[in-house]
Amino acid sequence: MEKKIITVTALNRYLKYRFDQDENLKDIRLKAEISNYKRHSRGHLYFSLKDENSSVNAVMFFQSASKLKFEPKEGSKVIVEGYVSIYEPTGSYQVYVTQMTEEGLGDLYQAFEKLKIKLNEAGLFDVSHKKQIPLFPKAVGVITSPTGAAVRDIINIINRRYPLTKIIVYPALVQGEEAKYSIVKMIEKANIDRLTDVLIVGRGGGSIEDLWAFNEEMVAKAIYDSKIPIVSAVGHETDTTIADFVSDLRAPTPSGAAELVVPDQKTLIDTLANHTQKMRTYVNRILSSESRHLNQLLNSYVFLNPARIIERPTMQLMHLSDRLTQTRPDKRLILANESLQRLESSLTVIYSDRLKREAINFINMTEKLELLNPLNLMKKGYAIVKHQGLIKKSVTSLHQNDQIEISMVDGTLKATIDDILKDG
Repeated sequence: MEKKIITVTALNRYLKYRFDQDENLKDIRLKAEISNYKRHSRGHLYFSLKDENSSVNAVMFFQSASKLKFEPKEGSKVIVEGYVSIYEPTGSYQVYVTQMTEEGLGDLYQAFEKLKIKLNEAGLFDVSHKKQIPLFPKAVGVITSPTGAAVRDIINIINRRYPLTKIIVYPALVQGEEAKYSIVKMIEKANIDRLTDVLIVGRGGGSIEDLWAFNEEMVAKAIYDSKIPIVSAVGHETDTTIADFVSDLRAPTPSGAAELVVPDQKTLIDTLANHTQKMRTYVNRILSSESRHLNQLLNSYVFLNPARIIERPTMQLMHLSDRLTQTRPDKRLILANESLQRLESSLTVIYSDRLKREAINFINMTEKLELLNPLNLMKKGYAIVKHQGLIKKSVTSLHQNDQIEISMVDGTLKATIDDILKDG
């Protein structure tokens, strides 16, 4: 029987099918050393996996490579997970890697997951235990290395966003075997001192071993027991530690933590200006409305000619008088006339008094509105003192040699403080 002739493509396609159907090749774990390592511009990783006797080509696509906790390099000893398949165009088989860890880190990941489950079951991750982060903290505590980039970033961002906040640095080791004790000690010290409204606990990026202090149970319990709200800020956005689950708020980075714990002064100033404008518009609208009402009263026929209010009663009285005259009831007519005169006098006095009261109310309202005008206060000699664009109400918020602006009714003075004399 003549053998069937097939194409190379058909052969490779068949082999790929057989590989893809093999259960033993669908989910494999290999312990190997990386060689021929290359990173593609699109983020894919191409390399070989080898041991003492053999090697196999491997690829890790961007979707999986972007989740790596470390940067592979030539000679790295790793444990990979993935599947084996044929690359049809060349007919070569290779390992398609979906996960990769550095050799020896598998135990750390297992320890991480075990502690995570334990603490979660103990209630340390409960949302009900999370403390509220204050909106306007007077002081922020920072527990981190005093010499790292993280503390500099935190200080710079807080000073830029909300310079009214005091920053207290609690120096701690953040890497190595002693780091967990140092971090716990500083959390406890901050709670004893009670000088801060919120704490940032963290460090910059690093390998899983570098960040391991924040995966220790004693650190997690110290964060949980803290009476001061704690924001965790460990590593980069892709790094997740036990401290992140226990803390009251997780920040993606130390810089992100600084932005979360204090408001932006520019936004606050803009909001205040907006509310001030709304208040000014509201007051002007009330004043305009009341002024129109007063003008309507002043221009009404009653105020222009108060006597007209008794015009109709007078005409009625005259008509009645004529009728009475015809019947000659002299005494009744005299009494009615006297009553009319008294009524006319009373009405004149009543409406005269009412007109005076309305006028006095208008004058009082106008004077009250004038008192609210800051320009009138400045005309009396008062001035507004500003430092760095902020109005200062007390000498306690100023310091010697501060540059200040003094706004008066007809201009602004720029001055330097030589000395500060406090009352009392």
